[in-house]
Order: sequence, then C-alpha cells, then structure tokens
Amino acid sequence: MKKNKKVVLAFSGGLDTSYCAIHLAKEKGYEVFTAAVNTGGFDEAEQQALAQKAADLGIKDHVCIDVVQEFYQKGIKYLLFGNVLKNHTYPLSVSAERVFQAVAIAEYAKKIGADAIAHGSTGAGNDQVRFDLIFNVLAPEMEIITPIRDMKLSREEEVEFLKSHGVEKEWAKAKYSINKGLWGTSVGGAETLTSHQSLPEEAWPTKIVNRDGLMVEIGFEHGEPTSINGERLTPVQAIKKLQEIAQPYGIGRDIHVGDTIIGIKGRVGFEAAAPMILIKAHQLLEKHVLGKWQLYWKDQLGEWYGMLMHEGQFLDPVMRDIEAFLENTQQKVMGKVFVKLEPKRFELIGIESEFDLMQSKHGQYGEMNQGWSGEDVKGFTKILANATLIQQSVQNND
Repeated sequence: MKKNKKVVLAFSGGLDTSYCAIHLAKEKGYEVFTAAVNTGGFDEAEQQALAQKAADLGIKDHVCIDVVQEFYQKGIKYLLFGNVLKNHTYPLSVSAERVFQAVAIAEYAKKIGADAIAHGSTGAGNDQVRFDLIFNVLAPEMEIITPIRDMKLSREEEVEFLKSHGVEKEWAKAKYSINKGLWGTSVGGAETLTSHQSLPEEAWPTKIVNRDGLMVEIGFEHGEPTSINGERLTPVQAIKKLQEIAQPYGIGRDIHVGDTIIGIKGRVGFEAAAPMILIKAHQLLEKHVLGKWQLYWKDQLGEWYGMLMHEGQFLDPVMRDIEAFLENTQQKVMGKVFVKLEPKRFELIGIESEFDLMQSKHGQYGEMNQGWSGEDVKGFTKILANATLIQQSVQNND
C-alpha cells in the first residue's frame, strides 16, 4: 500500500492554519504533522491549548518546539550588541523570531523525513518571504505549500470549507492581531492600515497600572544583561524580569513605519518595554567604554545586521562575520546602568563601570587637561586645519 506523503505545517491554531491542516489532509491526501515554535510567546497552558486545537482537527502528530534560548543566543544577543532599531524605532520583535521559527520547522521536517513544508501566510506580508527563503536554503528538496496565498482565499471561504468538513467553530475575527514573543509584542488593527491613526488604549495587551516613578539597575557583562536590581539572572530571565517590571508603565509602545520585503510600505504597532530599555541602556554604557571608531563601525554594521535579519537573510555567511565583529566589541561593556521608569517613558540616569573612559587621568571635558599643554593644542589645530586651508586657498581665490 502506498504511503501518504508527509507535510509539516507551521501551525498557529488560527483560521488560516486550521484550513491548511484540513485541506492538506482531506483534499491533498497528506499525512499532516503540525508544529508550533515557541520564541517566548507561549506559556505551558497556551502550548496545551494549541495541541488540543490540532487534535480537534484530527492531527495525530503535533509538536511545540521551544527555541527561546536559541533565539536569544543566536539572534537577540546580536540585536542588542548592535543596538538594532529598524528605522530608529522598531527592535525587530516579530521579524527576528520568524526566522528562528522557520529554521526550527525546517529542521523538524528534515528530522521526520517530510516531503513538504506548509505555512498559512498570505501573499501580502513579509512572513511568506522569510519562511520560503529559510525553507529553500535548509530544505531545498522539499515542496513549499501555501494554500492561502496560492488560492487567494477569503475568510468566508475558509470558514465554509471547515464547516463542510465538520469543523463547527466560531471564528470570530479579533479586532487586533497580537503576536507575543521574548523580544516584544506586535499589535495590528484597522488603525495601523492607515497613515494617520494611532492605536487606542484598548489595543495594547498590557494596560498602564503603574504611575509612580521607579529606579531600576541593570547589570551588563560583556554586553549581555545579567542582573536586574542586583538579582543575578540569565539574559533570558533578565529580559523577562525587566519586561514584567516596565511594561505596566506603558513604556516601549510605538508604531513602526517601514518598507516591506515585497516593496510596499507598512505600519505595525508594538509594545517592547524590555527591548527598548535594554537597547538604550546598553548603548549608553557603550558610549562610556568604547572608542569613537568602535562606536562608528558598530552603528554601520548594526544597521546592516538588522536589515538582513528583517529580510530573512539570517543564514547568509556575512551575518556570522558581523556577529564576530559585534561580539569582539563587547569585551569591556561591563557595568551597571541606572534607569528611571515613568508612565510611557524612561530616563537613563547614568552608569558605573571600571572601564568608564570618562575616568581618564588625562583630563576632564571642559575642565582641566593633564596630558597636553596649550602649545600642543595650537600645533595640533594648525596641522588639522591644513587640508581645508589648502583647498580654500586654491579653489576660492576670487
């Protein structure tokens, strides 16, 4: 007897992937394996609920793959080292995690000997490109199946199809689309489809309940967050702890406007208290302990790293090259950063570090110099002015 082909479906439990599961099993004859990838957005109860949704659809093989630690070690860590904010705004909350979800699904598909990989992306967003790109690199022998994109299905058509196969469920469309992960939560709604509306208070998953100012101390070792208020933590624990403390202040809320991979402009709301505070705190510490050219080249390469990550190019070898540079710059990024939290904002108070270059014995800015004389400065500025002086005398002789 001929065995059915195996397909691994990236599964969220929503309408689109539920349609895909039934369509692939009932109409295409595949043996369907569903996989959800946890990048920090699922707790134990949510994982169990997702497994139950798969079982209700008749899926016998469902897995939830935990990649939280890998997501931090191979992704978030370098986004933090590079102080990456897309368009100076967005910490790549969803962009980065999609890459790691795709990698995990491709590796699982290869492990079980699947013939194909499927996902429920439409043809209008970035995720379709990120998923397809990773799958094409890691599993080029497998077919990529995208029913929603290829068939251009409407929501109503999907609901009717599921009903015809005995899946009777209220598929109420949420007013706001929420995607939660370790490095922030994205929020989409009718307002983000416009160019002029902001998201209302009801849209934000975390409500503002803290209004009294609070001082927070963040400890960094080699550029990684390792303590909050003196409590020793792993970097993942530190991110979660800071998020727990700061998000109820409404910090890190914003709307990102950017260019999608497919060439259209898009807007997405996000709340990312811990990522925004950590990036700015880390950047402040770097200003104190790194040299001018280290900071300059970090800015350039951090920008490129974020762009490539956003566009799904995580597997390109140049990413490993940039990571090596970024990691090397973090050797002296050690110390404490003091941050004051207020409703909807935070203030960087200052830092303490044994490697603080402001503590130099050679002089204090605007005060007293110890390492040079006034005559040294006169000679230095005369030489420094020489190139401009020559150009002025030759080209501006009128």
